[in-house]
Amino acid sequence: MQSALGFHATSFLSASPMKKKRVELDPNKAKKRIRKIEKAIRKLESKGRKFKPINEIEGDRSVLRTQSSRLRETEALSFDEAESRALLIKRWSRFKWRQLFLEEQAIKSAMDSQAEALRQLKEISPSLYDSAIQIDEGLLPFSRKGPTETPPLKGHVYIDGEYLDTTEKYDK
Repeated sequence: MQSALGFHATSFLSASPMKKKRVELDPNKAKKRIRKIEKAIRKLESKGRKFKPINEIEGDRSVLRTQSSRLRETEALSFDEAESRALLIKRWSRFKWRQLFLEEQAIKSAMDSQAEALRQLKEISPSLYDSAIQIDEGLLPFSRKGPTETPPLKGHVYIDGEYLDTTEKYDK
């Protein structure tokens, strides 16, 4: 049999797929597995399924009772007020953009001037250049007073390595 698309149906294509060989289970393992499943079924029948609490979803009942008094009615803005707010937002955006642009320009100008000065200094005196590029430790002074470690409190019993996990676990 031949189709217009050029596909051919041969005896190999018409054959059924090979079946997977079934592996014989150990009878003891099979019995143990069945007992385990039966035990789980009995446990579910006696206790039922344990559900996760939904306290977070429900919320506080006192808050739910007073919810109507807590709602604020929003007034619709007039066209002029909405327009003035939109213009104010646009003006603020332009101002902040210009401020950022000027700051970036000033930083770039300072960095370019510094690089040019260092280049000229390197041509004049390499030893002065080397001392100029050293990190100044006194630029950001940091001083600290007191002991390097906190002394222990007198009479306090320190517990070392004990941890109690109180996380609730919900099994399906």
